[in-house]
Amino acid sequence: MRLSDFDYALPKELIAQYPLEERDAARLLVLDRGEGTISHRVFKEITDYLKPADLLVLNDTKVLPSRLVGSRLTGGKVEILLLRQKSALTFEALIKPARVRINEKIIFNGGKVCCEVSSRNEVVFSGLNAEAVYDLGVMPLPPYIKRDPEESDRVYYQTVYALRDGSIAAPTAGLHFTDGLLEKIKTKMVETAYITLHVGYATFKPVKCEDIAEHRMQKEYFSIGREAQRKIAVARLENRRIIAVGTTSCRSLETFASGINEGFTDLFIYPGYDFKMTGCLLTNFHLPRTTLFMLTCAFAGEKLAKEAYRQAVDKKYRFYSYGDAMLIL
Repeated sequence: MRLSDFDYALPKELIAQYPLEERDAARLLVLDRGEGTISHRVFKEITDYLKPADLLVLNDTKVLPSRLVGSRLTGGKVEILLLRQKSALTFEALIKPARVRINEKIIFNGGKVCCEVSSRNEVVFSGLNAEAVYDLGVMPLPPYIKRDPEESDRVYYQTVYALRDGSIAAPTAGLHFTDGLLEKIKTKMVETAYITLHVGYATFKPVKCEDIAEHRMQKEYFSIGREAQRKIAVARLENRRIIAVGTTSCRSLETFASGINEGFTDLFIYPGYDFKMTGCLLTNFHLPRTTLFMLTCAFAGEKLAKEAYRQAVDKKYRFYSYGDAMLIL
């Protein structure tokens, strides 16, 4: 399949720059694959589409304030995105600008803190612990949000059930849930299971191959604990719907289907993939030419997915991380 098959036009003004104050007030496009229909609702009405005994699978990863802005000793600005803690104070990182030299020192907080660039994608801090390093950072908003992170992003760019530190981006389909909505879902006898996938640079890495089958995903850590494993196994045995909240939950479930419950996944899902566990998918609207949009097309069917996106644009849905959602039944 060609990369150009996954392109679409999106007016820039539809890219959400801020979250809604009320998470569950987002719009919800509902795509029914069986009926071939598309309807338009409000997210809090998702309960109308959930059935007793459904299993809702949510990703409880927590976004770290991993974007640090410092200075070179010569005065130039340096931005460091901490991708992964490799050891106590050594981090895999994206460093901008690329001309920063190896062994160069970067200073923060008026020179009170510094790190050394040990390689093109690694920095080493001194005199701190990891928690203090992240205290220097702000939330790593995606590049299509054209503003600096604000204090409110520490709340809104995080799911209400976030628990396990490790992501550099939010599992955005889960941003629409509130504690109250989750409680309402529980009263409908819908079961919930929490899994973890730490969103890494793979979510931002562009697809450059015209033949998408040649693209290679970067690995991301995931874990499905014993309680979640039990709930998933029982749901499958009883032929109940398993609803993946987000592409991260979907990829974790599909990796788990191969018998792996913890480790690193580089599963790349695109049209033609045979879904083994995921019965329904809740997801946000994704950038064109991305692995996330390809997964959506794989699950919904290309024709229906593209029609859903066409209608979302026409009806002026809010797109991307802080945007609206789509439920694929």
